Amino acid sequence: MAVALAAGLAGCGTPGAPLAPSLNLPEAVSDLAASRAGDAVTLTWTMPKRNTDKLLLKGAVPVRVCRKQGDGVCETVGGAANHPLLIAPGSDGSFTDTLPQSLTLGAPRMLSYFVELKNGDGRSAGLSNAAVVLAGVAPDAVEGLSVEIRKNGVVLHWNSESAAASKFNVRLHRRLLTPPQAKKDKQSLLAPPEEPMERNFLVASCAQGESKRFCRALDNEIHFGESYEYTAQRVARVTVDGKPLELAGPLSAAVRVDATDVFPPAVPTGLAAVANAAGATNKASIDLSWQPVTDTDLAGYAVYRRRGNGDWQRVSPMQPIVAPAFNDAMVEQGRTYHYAVSAVAQNGHESARSAEAQETVPGP
Repeated sequence: MAVALAAGLAGCGTPGAPLAPSLNLPEAVSDLAASRAGDAVTLTWTMPKRNTDKLLLKGAVPVRVCRKQGDGVCETVGGAANHPLLIAPGSDGSFTDTLPQSLTLGAPRMLSYFVELKNGDGRSAGLSNAAVVLAGVAPDAVEGLSVEIRKNGVVLHWNSESAAASKFNVRLHRRLLTPPQAKKDKQSLLAPPEEPMERNFLVASCAQGESKRFCRALDNEIHFGESYEYTAQRVARVTVDGKPLELAGPLSAAVRVDATDVFPPAVPTGLAAVANAAGATNKASIDLSWQPVTDTDLAGYAVYRRRGNGDWQRVSPMQPIVAPAFNDAMVEQGRTYHYAVSAVAQNGHESARSAEAQETVPGP
């Protein structure tokens, strides 16, 4: 018993084997992305907050960026010893590599980029995931980009293309310049859905017109009252080693448009007039009806009347009438009246008047 007790006392509080010191290796990047525009390749990634021992990193982390062709060596293009690249943990990392001329010529071929995060001793937990772009000749820049606001959206124009450039698609990039709606507006059930700050869409190359080649695209997903900035670039879409990849040309100069709604609604059609003779208990009148206008911003209609070659007079109330119908009770028996109708938008813009309809009120 004495021996066992002594053994138990000797083991109580005895320190275990010492833990190995942390190497403070930053966790490897796993979300590296790359895009090429012209001769520039832009890399983006998220810096880790912890090292491989799950301890918080302290201070800026040295970053090495390398580029590899095929199965070759990964050549350092950023973060060399004489040009250190230091980025804070948890922040958004980015780097732009300007390709040498040898990589901007020739047929499309794969380029792989990696980033490597190092500790103070220059050691790392390994390379990031590969981000792949294409080397080779990029499409020419889009020139002469301009915008025109219309009722059905923003029309974009750019200069006529050469036969070589016309084989590429064009990517149009739209950026919302006005801030998003206030939070309380977003919570309203009647508020429109929040518009994305960035939007890209691909369009075919120039269409062949009857007399000349023209380049045009319509963005019909704009919201009036907003301001936008557009850029464009040509894009070659190829398959390399069974992988679909894109090779994009440089971005065009940016153009801005303020999407102000200055457009009236559509002109009403189908106006018809039917006279109602005076009876023992009612006055004579003329019933008007027309086809509804389907514009989403329609506030209502205005009704106009004239006699003979006289001037047009508004006979409906100053507030637009909502229904596509109107009863004119301010008429006289035996007279002929001419009518026309216009549509009025919520912003007050009024369409041209419809085709005329005429009717004669029966005499006594």
